[in-house]
Amino acid sequence: MSDADTSVQQLRDAMRAFVADRQWQKYHTPKNLAMSLAIEAAELMEHFQWLDPAESLAVAASAADKAQVADELADVLCYALSLANAMEIDVATAVLGKLQKNAAKYPADRFQGRYRAD
Repeated sequence: MSDADTSVQQLRDAMRAFVADRQWQKYHTPKNLAMSLAIEAAELMEHFQWLDPAESLAVAASAADKAQVADELADVLCYALSLANAMEIDVATAVLGKLQKNAAKYPADRFQGRYRAD
């Protein structure tokens, strides 16, 4: 399976089944999941800590480093999907809605190649 042929719903269902098979629903509260998400995001950041921008881009060139980053990213996404399940948040609606808000806040004609408007 790849991004091209796997829906967000399929990922949510897989996460839901994983949690249910272990009877972990009682632990998967919004608070616990948000905390776990932050912890896993910190573990992801460790792979880039102290690297300059060029070095951070080079991480993808190492198969071993890329695999470790992929594992941490997967942990982040798993907790995010589990949080969406716990709170009944439609991920696609949330992401697309946030992109609309960001497009209004950061119009492309004013933010080309920069993070601040002139």
